[in-house]
Amino acid sequence: MPLALHTIKPAKNSKRKEKRLGRGNSSGHGTYSGKGIKGQKARSGVGGLKRLGMKQILLRTPKLRGFKSLKEKDQVVNLDKISKYYKDNEVVNPETLKEKGLINSDKKPVKILGRGELTVKNLKFEKVKMSKSVEKLFK
Repeated sequence: MPLALHTIKPAKNSKRKEKRLGRGNSSGHGTYSGKGIKGQKARSGVGGLKRLGMKQILLRTPKLRGFKSLKEKDQVVNLDKISKYYKDNEVVNPETLKEKGLINSDKKPVKILGRGELTVKNLKFEKVKMSKSVEKLFK
């Protein structure tokens, strides 16, 4: 059967049965039909749902908690990776790191972290941030 608007059906169990009000006490929704006793909201002609003000709507909506920074996160490269991919007297900068596949983008900031040991000598670091442990190695 070809796929067309008149052949599409909802997924199984995706549609709930409508709550049938006022069909006798054995249905569970008889007598007052979920409206309580008396009062303006129990009468006919009042909307199906209770009227909510803007404040109640805002209070009921789920909020995203916490803090989301707009500042870009640094791309991280550890010393053990630099030792593996670089040779003596080479320059370490975002362009060479991208060429070697250690970072995704040379436009985003890069930070060198101190995990592992640096076995390569006389490396030049340009346009990269360093953790305090790495800075100690080069001073």
